[in-house]
Amino acid sequence: MDKHAGIIQHFLLVFDHQKGELIHEESFGTHSQRALDAYQMKEMEYRDNLHVDIVLIGSDSLETVKLTHANYYTGAAAVSKYLVVRV
Repeated sequence: MDKHAGIIQHFLLVFDHQKGELIHEESFGTHSQRALDAYQMKEMEYRDNLHVDIVLIGSDSLETVKLTHANYYTGAAAVSKYLVVRV
């Protein structure tokens, strides 16, 4: 069994849709308050930029984040934000 199983780590991602790339990635381990403070700072920094997504994710590992939020790592988020699904 993984020694980190059941432990939530915090990851901050900042994705710029105009550039189509992840412009910031930061790990805070289990320090939730530091992660939340950093998230709030990034929200303030980019508050006037509608092309930037700021997400704070709780996960067991960065590898899991890269699977569950792969669109931020592949650049697909830049395209998917503007897609319209018609049924």
